[in-house]
Amino acid sequence: MRILLVSDYAAPDGGAEIATQQLRDGLRARGHEVRWLASSARRSETPSDADVECFGTVGPMRTLVQSANPFARASLDRTIRTFDPDVVHVGMFLTQLSPLILPLLHGRASVYYAHWLRAICPTGSKLLPDGTACAHRAGVACRLQGCLPLHDWLPLMAQRQLLHRWRDCFTRTVANSHATRDALLADGFPVTDVIRCGVAPPHRRATFGGVPTAIYCGRLTRQKGAQVLLEAWAVVSRALPDALLLIAGDGPERAALERIASPSVRFLGQLTPHALQDVAQSAWVQVVPSVGFEAFGLVAVEAMLRGQPVVASRIGGLPESVEHDVTGMLVPPGDATGLAGALLTLLQDRARCQRLGDAGERIARQRDTIDAHVDRFVSLYRELQPPTGVR
Repeated sequence: MRILLVSDYAAPDGGAEIATQQLRDGLRARGHEVRWLASSARRSETPSDADVECFGTVGPMRTLVQSANPFARASLDRTIRTFDPDVVHVGMFLTQLSPLILPLLHGRASVYYAHWLRAICPTGSKLLPDGTACAHRAGVACRLQGCLPLHDWLPLMAQRQLLHRWRDCFTRTVANSHATRDALLADGFPVTDVIRCGVAPPHRRATFGGVPTAIYCGRLTRQKGAQVLLEAWAVVSRALPDALLLIAGDGPERAALERIASPSVRFLGQLTPHALQDVAQSAWVQVVPSVGFEAFGLVAVEAMLRGQPVVASRIGGLPESVEHDVTGMLVPPGDATGLAGALLTLLQDRARCQRLGDAGERIARQRDTIDAHVDRFVSLYRELQPPTGVR
């Protein structure tokens, strides 16, 4: 088949982009012809993997581009006419490409793979400014609750109207977890399938040697809960002075986090995938302290495949991956005391880390491989193909 992947970004520095890259590689390995269209916007120095690029920006005009990007529409139109894909697979598209691309999918086999809740929440996190979960539908509440300034609220409400008008242009909408599916359905967004993300096996396994070490991997944003982690780590470091916390990633909260971090915290910045694997395999525990909705939690499954236990927030899709006291530990989101307790439990018990890590690796290798993920999408693509001789 000829498959066109479409997404806001194509630099593998976020979970959705890594998942799309691995899907592309798996499809090509099976002999399918794949092209990837993405915007030219960059969130980091990581180079893009896109085959086709259109205009995008992370500058002051970004909100307007999100709502209506005519350059993305023109680029997709040209690519569809020249490549003539059998299936168009759309991932993230509401932070750069905009709903203007959707009418081009009408009458053509297409899949929307929902990596997060951006289709029903302008911030994608379902998190209010005070850190509590949002129970409101997007609209006037986004302004009244202080989630969006007026200059962003107006174009993003226009974006929402365009999305509502054209969302039926997708042949199928697929979620990456049952939690994502349920949240979208509750807001009236149609979802037909759930296909979990696939994860490539790591080059190295966790070693559980040296000093007790925990690692956080991800964007340094409020939604990801790194501040809660540092509050918890202050308790951990008092009880275990030799313990070490590694922070791999970058983002707008980094400077503020560095100011409150204890001396036993190491900020590593944005690492290449290979460098991250080298660092991560030395940790005893992977921490995923998200306070905003976590649609899947790719880093949790990556850690399980390394044979590491995971301490994660009981939020979104994370409990579908991490089983409490079987493959890791789950704590309420935003609970620094509970997070500290879970970390202390594991960092003081190397044998328990090993046991939970072994269980997680077995489960992840049975359930979350790239091969299984790609096979499910190939089956879905074939379902969408017209009968032989009909186009």
